Amino acid sequence: MKTYSVKAAEIKRDWHVIDANGKVLGRMVTEVAKLLMGKHKPIFSRHLDTGDFVVVINAGKVHVTGNKEKQKLYYRHSGYPGNLRKVTLEEMLKTKPERVIEHAVKGMLPKNRLGNSMIKKLKVYAGDSHPHLAQTGTGK
Repeated sequence: MKTYSVKAAEIKRDWHVIDANGKVLGRMVTEVAKLLMGKHKPIFSRHLDTGDFVVVINAGKVHVTGNKEKQKLYYRHSGYPGNLRKVTLEEMLKTKPERVIEHAVKGMLPKNRLGNSMIKKLKVYAGDSHPHLAQTGTGK
């Protein structure tokens, strides 16, 4: 019996809509990362992007456990001396809740070109509406 190897032309991509309302950030994001990588499919292959598209809605209503809202920090640096910026999770959820989920998912994906192509299939929205109704099959 020979081992089956999937070809890039045989990969079929589905669309998944995940509602983040009331869900714990880390547990939800691990499921999103699995869907983006394609680990839920029997044709999963590490060297190919076999994953699906994922739409996350209600990103601003995600929950975290413990004191993470006040203690978890997001850092960014412009490259100039003294320009290190720190933002807490609480502030980030108020201003840019999409980035919280994108940042968490990106940390769970491969750190190479393959990971870059996987993260492009993630669509995150702060509200409950999104422009991908036609792809998900729930629209008219």
